[in-house]
Amino acid sequence: MAFALQAKTGAPLTRRRPPHTGIAWLFLAPFAVIFVVFTAIPIISSLAISLTDMKSADLQTPFGVDFSGLENYVSLLSDPNFVRAILNTLIFVVVGVPVTMVIGFALALVLNNGIRRFRSVFRGLFYAPVVTNIVSVALIWQYAFNQNGTVNEVLANLGFAGPNWLGDENLAMPVVLLLGIWRNFGTAMLLFLAGLQSVPEDVKEAAALDGAGPWRRLWSITIPLIMPTTLLVSVLLSVFFLQVFDEPYLLTNGGPLGSTESMALFTYHQFGFGNFGISSAASFILLIIVAAVSALQFRLLRSRS
Repeated sequence: MAFALQAKTGAPLTRRRPPHTGIAWLFLAPFAVIFVVFTAIPIISSLAISLTDMKSADLQTPFGVDFSGLENYVSLLSDPNFVRAILNTLIFVVVGVPVTMVIGFALALVLNNGIRRFRSVFRGLFYAPVVTNIVSVALIWQYAFNQNGTVNEVLANLGFAGPNWLGDENLAMPVVLLLGIWRNFGTAMLLFLAGLQSVPEDVKEAAALDGAGPWRRLWSITIPLIMPTTLLVSVLLSVFFLQVFDEPYLLTNGGPLGSTESMALFTYHQFGFGNFGISSAASFILLIIVAAVSALQFRLLRSRS
């Protein structure tokens, strides 16, 4: 219609500004200010600090900080402690993510198909670890896995000598991993349950009429249809385990001998030591790894979803 009007009148066609643009920017302004002050400026400042040799002593004389370029990144990647922190973090991801997803998916299947009457009660019980205070849980966990704790008492009653779980380099990591899995399987369960409840019943009924058994329907219908949910759960859990901090910090503080120190905990320790440049560089390396893993997961799972 606009082109017809232009043909009749011969007047040039101009684009008008949407009438409510100013109001939209007015409502957007508070978020934009908060984002710039509390997110953009700290990120840019941290990136700038990562390119310097800034330490805690330089806070009183900030103009005495020297530009070091990529020296912090090079020294980190050649630091055996940081390399071990990277390997520990990868263990958290490689073991924690699939185990948590399997447990969450299994519980979601049980709640969706096997439990009808008390579904909300069990759903609340399974989700309770997510909202439970991690400090209280860590204290209980420490007592349970102490050398004289509950776990070793049970083993002693069965005739076995319990080890020093949190003081052994080979056993501390499984205990910390177990806490991380226990804390997060409720989130995976809740998301998978929502995905399962969105699968159309008529599709499953049609497959059953064609002779497909429960396992066949699960493998060929349910799992492909909830692939977007699987992608979401995988990315969320990967980000959590890549940035895992509370569990190793509260249980072992990264010990013994750095066997449970994650990249986030290493960054925290360096900041506490006053190595601000090193700490900022470590945080950006972690950011790059998180972005790379998330992009890889989207690449692998998005086509299937």
